[in-house]
Amino acid sequence: MIPYPSLDPVAVRIGPLAVRWYGIAYLLGFLSAYGILRREAVRGRLPLDSGGVGDLLSALVAGVLLGGRLGYVLFYNLPYFAEHPLRVVAIWEGGMSFHGALLGVVAAAWLFSRRQSTPLLRLGDALALAVTPGLFFGRLANFVNGELYGRVSDIPWAMVFPGGGPLPRHPSQLYEALLEGPLLGAIVWLAGVASGYREGRRTAAFLLGYAALRFLVEFTREPDRQLGFLVGFLTMGQLLSLALFVAGVGALVASRR
Repeated sequence: MIPYPSLDPVAVRIGPLAVRWYGIAYLLGFLSAYGILRREAVRGRLPLDSGGVGDLLSALVAGVLLGGRLGYVLFYNLPYFAEHPLRVVAIWEGGMSFHGALLGVVAAAWLFSRRQSTPLLRLGDALALAVTPGLFFGRLANFVNGELYGRVSDIPWAMVFPGGGPLPRHPSQLYEALLEGPLLGAIVWLAGVASGYREGRRTAAFLLGYAALRFLVEFTREPDRQLGFLVGFLTMGQLLSLALFVAGVGALVASRR
């Protein structure tokens, strides 16, 4: 067992203003996404000028924030929010869902593609590569906050999390940071260069890769307290990832056509 490095979730305090690491993670994720989208546009894989890339990033931000929050409300804690509807907007208290954020991004990309007459799969390919740094930073922020910790374990690198009781647990946030960030990013990038670029291949690689990696890492992650296991040994995250895998198969079929 190694000690959990208790870090203050607040990075900087300026009088009554508190800048949290979670907010910094989102900022770094969006800045990274903008840089990658700009590079894709310069290389000709994304038919947008600099202004179009900025508009796409604005749509991405809206999709992530709205979809992530609504996904958490609907998938993970609907009874509570049904009783306290005003708490839905209290995003500063935490509570975001990746699968909900992904649905928000898909909706935003679809609307953007219709307005700008940009092929949806081509947008998806660029976004698939652009969002992986944000996943990495977001999971690191989860670790700093001591949330979404893993299941009880006796592995040498297990940690006792402040809100997880006295027993050591998997640092599952770090597993997810590495798997959903650098590894998934490499998978998506390789899918775009292997055998030449084919529209939709990166989108399919992202959906299939994330679904598989998230499904596996959920075996080390403590199920959400208010939900527990839903179907046998499966958690909500695993059920949503199964649906995501099916969507990835559909994207793969579309790319082959």
